[in-house]
Amino acid sequence: MKARVYVMPKAGVLDPQGKAIGQALEGLGFAGVQDVRAGKVIELDLAETDPAAARAAAEEMARRLLANTVIESYRVEIA
Repeated sequence: MKARVYVMPKAGVLDPQGKAIGQALEGLGFAGVQDVRAGKVIELDLAETDPAAARAAAEEMARRLLANTVIESYRVEIA
């Protein structure tokens, strides 16, 4: 099964990468972008065939390694 883990900075956490992207977009003439938050997407190819077990494994991976849960939130999708 394929799993995607989306990791984003939590609300209220400074995001210097997002700020830099926002400034670059403004410098390129893209008006109206009020805020940019930069995150990451991690794709996993799991041997698991049960969707519930695959989700549980991907969530455990996110909680233990892929996301810093103090400053980041994450979401898991199974395909």
